[in-house]
Amino acid sequence: MKFQLRQLEAFQAVAETGNVTKAAKHLGVSQPAVSRLLSDFARSVGFELFDRRQGVLVATPEARYLLAEVKRILDGLDHLEDLRRDLTERTGGHIRIACLPGFATSHLPQLLVRFLATRPGVTVTLEPDRPERILEWIIGEQYDCGITDGFAGHPATESQDLLMRSVCILPMGHPLAERATITPHDLAEEKLIHTRRDSRFYQRLARAFSTAGVALNSWVEVRQFTAACTMVAEGTGASVVSALDAEGYRDRLLIRPFEPAIHHRLTVLRPATGSRTPIVLDFIDAFTDSLAPFLVNG
Repeated sequence: MKFQLRQLEAFQAVAETGNVTKAAKHLGVSQPAVSRLLSDFARSVGFELFDRRQGVLVATPEARYLLAEVKRILDGLDHLEDLRRDLTERTGGHIRIACLPGFATSHLPQLLVRFLATRPGVTVTLEPDRPERILEWIIGEQYDCGITDGFAGHPATESQDLLMRSVCILPMGHPLAERATITPHDLAEEKLIHTRRDSRFYQRLARAFSTAGVALNSWVEVRQFTAACTMVAEGTGASVVSALDAEGYRDRLLIRPFEPAIHHRLTVLRPATGSRTPIVLDFIDAFTDSLAPFLVNG
């Protein structure tokens, strides 16, 4: 047994108005067309749909029971149309983002404000955590995308690497302010704040000092670049951090290019078989575009 969508709409319209003429006007079709749709629908279901009482069409007991299901179907189709519009116009949906803690406070909030301003129906979950946890969430498809570092690859994920420029940061008024660029030799006597020794960024930094024949004067080991920025901004130590993190402290730090150039590798992760909705892809594009000024090739 097959029903036509127009039959369901005619049935609901007559049930709500009690009148074929009003139903026809509501549907934008002729009165004979509504009568024909009702007749065909009644024949398909095998029982009378309406009784006429004092000039008003009143649904039969069987039809009243059927009406509730028809309404659910039509409401579902309306919802499907809303969803289609959200997907094609990028105005609705939900994005689940896992990220490094520094991004949750220093870059993503501003980006999300701009991104959501033109997408009023979109909602977001933003969850910061360490790289190991982010990878677990993406593998388990608990989040639509992850922003992490130190990623070594996994078959259950798709990834995009972003190479960030690094800079040297110093306290305001530092004697090295006259230097156009900073080298390991310039930092030989400086107390250095740096990322964890097991991080790839630290290994690149240590290699730069070793190649230059300069001892790296380790002072404080931190997990996040933002911690190093905060300490240097307070007037003590020096550091080499990503250009993006330093930008957030531009009015409190001296920022100079560091040579030899080393980079910080960020990775955007997605589940290999998970969400590929347009709104998620749009967010990833917006995120990568926002980093353009800080990329190695930016």
